[in-house]
Amino acid sequence: MNITISPATEEEVRSGYVGRQLREFNYRHVGEYPEVQSIRLNARDAEGQVVGGLRAVVALHWLRVEVLWVREDARRNGIGSRLLMEAERIARELGARNAALETFEWQAPRFYARHGYEEAARMDNYVGEYYLAIMRKRL
Repeated sequence: MNITISPATEEEVRSGYVGRQLREFNYRHVGEYPEVQSIRLNARDAEGQVVGGLRAVVALHWLRVEVLWVREDARRNGIGSRLLMEAERIARELGARNAALETFEWQAPRFYARHGYEEAARMDNYVGEYYLAIMRKRL
């Protein structure tokens, strides 16, 4: 086969063709499941400025938290907890039964543990001497 590798065009990305092909392959093994759903939440202060946000997807009945951020001067006010709990609520409505995320040692493993997440795996020395924790929770 004479194959070339190139960036997907905007139309190819928009069409979702590659994702559909993988989903159809997966269906043969785990049965049908909904398409990937995105969760995008922002926390705003009284002036409307974004002080925190969460980005996640629900796929294969799992909530996958990709980003949870709270501005440093707004931390320790429950904003991160509220964002996480709202994402979990939405994910359950979308059919998620579990949640997973990755966090570095210097970020928030203790925060997630307080919310019921447990370390499922750890990659030591991921960045310098710091580990990357892979955490999960039953919803």
